[in-house]
Amino acid sequence: MIDRVARVIDRIRPAVQDDGGDVELVEVTDAGVARIRLHGACVTCPSSSMTLREGIEKNIRLMVPEVVGVEQVQ
Repeated sequence: MIDRVARVIDRIRPAVQDDGGDVELVEVTDAGVARIRLHGACVTCPSSSMTLREGIEKNIRLMVPEVVGVEQVQ
């Protein structure tokens, strides 16, 4: 499952990088939670929670239905 989530992240990454940020997949837990870390401009961006929910989580859960949630870690 982690490989499939990583592929989704790789597809999303260019859009995040266009805004001066980056996204890193840290792990996918046994419970099905993808843990990600935002970098660059995404760290301080007021829209980062919307990016996480609407851009990243939505795509991951659509493409990898076994993922039950996405959590941002520092």
